[in-house]
Parts: sequence; structure tokens; C-alpha cells
Amino acid sequence: QVQLVESGGGLVQPGGSLRLSCAASGIISGIHRMGWYRQAPGKERELVAANTSAGTTNYADSVKGRFTLSRDNAKNTVYLEMNSLKPEDTAVYYCKAENVFTSRGMGDYWGQGTQVTVSS
Repeated sequence: QVQLVESGGGLVQPGGSLRLSCAASGIISGIHRMGWYRQAPGKERELVAANTSAGTTNYADSVKGRFTLSRDNAKNTVYLEMNSLKPEDTAVYYCKAENVFTSRGMGDYWGQGTQVTVSS
């Protein structure tokens, strides 16, 4: 069984910073892609940033230059450093691990979500 455990959300003022962490636990042979999505009230879930095991990272245009995704393959963990936060960044942030290889095969997994609120 694979679980994604997220941490680091909270309330921050505009212009502030937060760091999200997501650790995948279980008997995992490898993870192709890990990253973060977000969903604001009344909106669809959207990609924020994701990284492949080959080292390719994709960012949403709205966060380029402000957010940085990093990954520790040995720990099956990704980190999202969020700087210069704006009120429009307010959302529930979800970690996703794609093409996770275990003894049972391959699958995709989501975290439970962590709230990020940017407000003065």
C-alpha cells in the first residue's frame, strides 16, 4: 500500500513564503513523476509543478519564477518552495505520484490535500 503524506500548508500574508513536503511511503521500487496540483473553490484541479525521475520539471505559468519544486528520490519525497505568494494562490494543494512501481504493479496516488491560504 502506497501513501502520500503531505505537510507544510497554512496561512500566510501576501508576499510571504511556504514550503510544502510530500513523502511517499510503502514498498516502492520507483516513481516516475511526482508533483503538486491545486484546487481553488469553484475551480478545477490544476497542475502546479511536477518532476519526472529523469529530472524534467514542469511549472504552471502562473507560478514560474515564484515556486520551486525539488525532489529527493532516495526518500521518495518532493518539496514545493513557494515564494512571493499571492491571494490567488489560495487553494487546497494535492501531492500526486504517478507511475509508482511496487510489487503489486504500477499505479497513481494522491495525497489527502493541504490548505494554503494567502490573506492579509
